[in-house]
Amino acid sequence: MHTDARTLENGSLIEGDICIVGAGPAGISMALEWQNTPYKVILLEGGGFEVESDVQDLYRGQSIGQRYFPLQSARLHYFGGTSGHWAGFCSTLDPIDFQKRAWVPHSGWPIQFSDLDPFYPRAQKLLELGPYEYGLNYWQKQQPGLTPLPLDEKVFWNKVWQFSPPTRFGNTYRDAILKARNIHLYTYANAVDIRADENVSQVKEISVKNLAGKTHTVRARHFVLACSAIQNARLLLASDKQAPSGLGNDHDLVGRYFMEHLEVASADLFLTSPAALRLYLWEFFTTKMRTELAITAEKQEAYKILNGTASLWPKAQDTESPAFIDTFPDSAQATVREWEEREQQFKAGKTESKPPALYKQFSLFTRMEQSPNPLSRVTLDREKDALGMPRVVLDWQLLPLEKRSIYKLYQLIGQQIGMAGIGRVRVQDWLQEENDTNWPDTLGGGWHHMGTTRMHDDPKQGVVDADCKVHGIRNLYMAGSSCFTTGGAANPTLSLVALSLRLSDHLKQKINQSA
Repeated sequence: MHTDARTLENGSLIEGDICIVGAGPAGISMALEWQNTPYKVILLEGGGFEVESDVQDLYRGQSIGQRYFPLQSARLHYFGGTSGHWAGFCSTLDPIDFQKRAWVPHSGWPIQFSDLDPFYPRAQKLLELGPYEYGLNYWQKQQPGLTPLPLDEKVFWNKVWQFSPPTRFGNTYRDAILKARNIHLYTYANAVDIRADENVSQVKEISVKNLAGKTHTVRARHFVLACSAIQNARLLLASDKQAPSGLGNDHDLVGRYFMEHLEVASADLFLTSPAALRLYLWEFFTTKMRTELAITAEKQEAYKILNGTASLWPKAQDTESPAFIDTFPDSAQATVREWEEREQQFKAGKTESKPPALYKQFSLFTRMEQSPNPLSRVTLDREKDALGMPRVVLDWQLLPLEKRSIYKLYQLIGQQIGMAGIGRVRVQDWLQEENDTNWPDTLGGGWHHMGTTRMHDDPKQGVVDADCKVHGIRNLYMAGSSCFTTGGAANPTLSLVALSLRLSDHLKQKINQSA
């Protein structure tokens, strides 16, 4: 069922059993889990079914640290969320990502890979992926000729990525949400304030507004914020009428530990003989799987470095263009239009897959985990948006460990390529000095916002517990990558959907017990 909140009488009361704030991949995945149950699910979306400039402007903020993409276009504020300009990269987190690593300060989830693993197959289906298989041996049986580089398996392994079509949640699951009798979608319903009871131990209601000047109240037994890492933190911090520093922020942790993946061209590979290296290559909307070179857990510990990968791109297809962070549009409409045009070209047969060519030179591109850093954070600005909400200030901060990890990654690749006698690696100038902590202008991220309401058993070290519940507030939960304690080297969508499904199962158990 769908209601445009602009059409409701001002001051309307909306009531249900569960209120999910945000209709992106996390929120929609959770809502779908409640179809045909006896419970009334309220799904709030701040935008409509299309990208609109005035709604996107509500996400506008400023960046004061390491330079970053325009905030108003890095996240999409409409039904389906940022899946509207998602490229479809999917891989699981690794077991080491969940572990406490002595050389990575603030690492260690309160859950392990085995706790999330059962939910990955369900997430695979929602993302329209293939079988839940991330071992190279399986894919080599399916596609003969996928030959890996001859590197020492004790140093490197081939981490598998699968590719979603990519799934546009707003298109793929719109009918299912609208036809579900117990799921009530409200568009143009921006959550602007959370109100708790006198003890600030339980949420009573959420206030929502829209640009039509309407304000409504939402009441439920359980509330889930699934608004993205930056907006989850923003809403908690802005809800400061009862808790001066913001809800769930007794220990000044909300908004801290903002993480991204460091993505940057780092080196070149020169082979002595031309090769296709099909296993490592990717083409828009045609590749179903590929691998990236990943450092083994044992070597990460031995060299005291972060989890990261290197992908390959033929130099013949590499173009000398400005850094993506410099060309990323200010307009969200432009980012969506770019992806739509690429998909239309594919459907029209303009980007058909071609027989593999042979290459001698490849660019090496990094996706490196960011170490959790309390100084990398989201705070509130004095400036307010059109709904009266404080805008955000992003202070993306990096540490020397990140650059040292990238340096070691390519030092090891160079050593392995040389030992195998198949070529050599030349690192880019900015990476030549291991102890130089400056970053090149080409450094970007993957629009992978993580952290800000991190998971930890100790309320003094995290915002949510192992069940994604905000410490000290018994009916308020966070969904999505804001809960990530560390980010690993994998794109977050598959894991954030799996984590949201885990949260949904927990809430079902909880609500059934209290029925």
